[in-house]
Formats: sequence, structure tokens, C-alpha cells
Amino acid sequence: MKKIILGALVLLNFYTVSAQQNEKDNLKKNEEAIAKSSEEKPNGWTKKGLFTFLANQATFNNWTAGGQSNVSGNIGVNYDFNYKNNNWNWDNKLIIGYGLTKIKDQDLQKSDDRLQFNSLIGKKASGYWFYSGFVNFKTQFDSGFEGGVKTSHFFSPAYLQFGPGMLWKKSDNLKVNIAPATSKVILVHSHFTEFGPSFGVEQGKTTRFEFGAALSGYYKFQLAENITCENILNLYSNYLEDPQNVDLDYTLNISMKINKYLSTNFAYQTIYDDNAFRGFQTRQVIGLGLNYGF
Repeated sequence: MKKIILGALVLLNFYTVSAQQNEKDNLKKNEEAIAKSSEEKPNGWTKKGLFTFLANQATFNNWTAGGQSNVSGNIGVNYDFNYKNNNWNWDNKLIIGYGLTKIKDQDLQKSDDRLQFNSLIGKKASGYWFYSGFVNFKTQFDSGFEGGVKTSHFFSPAYLQFGPGMLWKKSDNLKVNIAPATSKVILVHSHFTEFGPSFGVEQGKTTRFEFGAALSGYYKFQLAENITCENILNLYSNYLEDPQNVDLDYTLNISMKINKYLSTNFAYQTIYDDNAFRGFQTRQVIGLGLNYGF
């Protein structure tokens, strides 16, 4: 009888410990799930920004294989301020980039010049789908030259796109917006169209209106433990003229983190817009970056 009672007590103790452990495990899982849910879907505003200074230098002295000494520097600001509340999402991104290159015995030249603002608002429809509306604005800061002739400057050209659509958003790092009724306005100063068309704007005019379809995609992921890969894609087709000529703007940013403040950054951008240039425009920058988050 004593053995039976002792065995029962041992068995009861085992089940009690097991139940307590399971309760602890379930509590921990619930806390982790709540924390994860809170992290993925914060309520209210979330703001984050990154300032980057990228530097490159190459020096040649009596180098028989050839080469020109040069130095370049780029600054960039990437600032996100997003809002989430129940069934609403409002994502805003500000992108600023400016760079200069000095090649020996030559004048300073621009290596980057961007000012861009994107705003995308969505109301929950079903699953990952949202009814959406977007605004995209981009221009440049400084004057551009071709063959010694000024071809552009601040707010000339300037591009404005806006329209309703549908947003598929799995997370802040993976989303696609489809806008089949997009308006696009191109603005240039009158002195650029005085003797001919410029950036698609007809001679003697300062604006061009287009109506078409736009698609934008964003995908950011960890390529490795300290390597982040960011993809930004924008497509646009003008219903009113040559809809088969789809405008393309694709940017790839790869950041290889060294420590909290230093990283090696690679940026590649390609643009196709037959109103500005009948061919692909490409930009590639690589160098050691100094980063500051805010």
C-alpha cells in the first residue's frame, strides 16, 4: 500500500511539474507572439532615418598602366515616417541624394542628385490587400550640363504622379501597389523649351500631362547576417501615347555592415524614359560609408 501511495505521489508530482513547465512555455510563447505582433503592427506613428556619407578616392602617380586621380563623395538621407491604426496604413518615404566627383585637371561633376518623396495610403480590404492611393514626387537640387550647356536645374524637370489603386502588403519590407488610373505631370522651366521640346514637354510649354498605369514594388531582405539588400521598382505606361514604351526606374541598394557606424555600400539604378533619353540611363556607386541613424 505504501508503495502504491508513493508511486501515486511521484506520478502526481511529475504531472504537476510537467503542467507548470507547459504553462510557462505557453506563457512565453504568448508573450513572444504578442511582442512579435506589436513589433510587426505598431499602433500610431513609427519614424526612422539613416544618413550616409560615402567616399571614394583613387590616386595615380607615374602609373604606366594609365589612370586618372579622382576623389568623390556622396551624401544620402533615407527617412521613413509611417502610420498604422486598425485597418489603415500610411507609408511615407523621403529620399535625398547628392554627390560630387573631382577628376584631376577637370571641373567638379555631379555623381548623384535626387530629391524624392513617396506617400502611399491604404485601407484594409481583405487579407494582404488594401484599397490605396499614392503620390510620388521627384526632382533634383543642382543644375545639369551636357557639352557645357545647362539642360536642367532645381525643379526642372519635376515629376508628379498620383492615383488610386490596390496595394498588396505583407510587411513594411514587402509590398506591391497597382494603380491603373494614374495621372502624371512633368514640369520644366520655359527656357528649356524655348527652342525645342525638353523631357517630353513640347516647345513653348512648361507642363506635360499623361494618364496611364503605374506599378511600384518594394522588397528588402537580409542577404546574409550583416548584408541588407533593398529593391525599389517603378513602372509606368502612358495610355495617351506609345503605351508599349513602359517607363522603368529600378534601384538596388546593398549595405554590408562593418559596425554600428561603418558599412560598405553599393547602389545601382537604371532608368528608361524615352521622353528624357531614348535608351537606358544607369548609375552605379560603391564605397565605404559612414552611417548615422536617427
